[in-house]
Amino acid sequence: MKFTREVKTALLAITAIILLIFGYSFLKGKNLLDSSRTFYAMYDDVEGLSPSSPVTINGLKVGQITNIDFVDQSGLIRVTFTVENDFQFSKSSIAEVYGGSILGGKSLAIIPNYDDPEMAESGDILKSEVEEGIMELVNEKLAPLQEKIESSIVSADSLLTALNEIMDDSTRNNIRSTFKDLGETARSFKGTAYELEGLVKNNSSKLDRTFTNLDEMSTNFNKFSDTLSTMNIGKITNDIESVVADFEKISSNLTNGQGTAGKLLNDDKVYDNLDRATKELEQLLQDIKLNPKRYVHFSVFGKKPGPYEPPQDSLK
Repeated sequence: MKFTREVKTALLAITAIILLIFGYSFLKGKNLLDSSRTFYAMYDDVEGLSPSSPVTINGLKVGQITNIDFVDQSGLIRVTFTVENDFQFSKSSIAEVYGGSILGGKSLAIIPNYDDPEMAESGDILKSEVEEGIMELVNEKLAPLQEKIESSIVSADSLLTALNEIMDDSTRNNIRSTFKDLGETARSFKGTAYELEGLVKNNSSKLDRTFTNLDEMSTNFNKFSDTLSTMNIGKITNDIESVVADFEKISSNLTNGQGTAGKLLNDDKVYDNLDRATKELEQLLQDIKLNPKRYVHFSVFGKKPGPYEPPQDSLK
């Protein structure tokens, strides 16, 4: 059976049209021979999600975005995507838009709800969410840092302004003078250090003898300490306490008028009698010195002594 030229041309055109349809569908990510299920999700903002973007479950690609369009004039966006039949998930699962890469590519992740036994069917509309992208997270983290940097810049600017107000010509001159004085002080300390070094060198022998003497003193002190440790400190302490007790007893007797010394110190009558006796003895000695014949007689003829006459300064 022979085909005419017209039939061949028609078959060729039909084949070309079919290939064109398959090719166009393939370029758009559609497989006309695929029996996968179709689902929908509504978003206010798809964050740059585009057709042919992958659909994943737990990071595994299970489908792709087939269409994104506006539902009405309110700006609500409907995302159409397909999922292979082998992957089952519940009707209450969530279709979440998330950032696929740092360059801005977005993907759609299905987050299954394993507690819901009712499985999703083709044509169902899933709940929708949008995950914060990398840039949003970066901006969220950088916002407090930016505020701190701006606050630091403002503080630094205020500090510089205050410094400019303080650092007038007089203050600058004072600071220069202070640093100059510090330099002179440092040079003076340096000279003193050199002098001290020379003094130490010139008197090294004396210093050696001094340290030797100190060492001998330390040795003697150690020996003295050893001697003290061998002494009967307890007996010495008891003797001292005994002496102190005797002294306190004597002091108490003197204070209370006990004994001769105590009565002498505390009894005015005894003191007056003793004072009178002392004066009378003094007068007697004075009279013996002035009138020795009155007390010593060498009379050959037995002359009687004259009557006693007290001295002029006798006691009244």
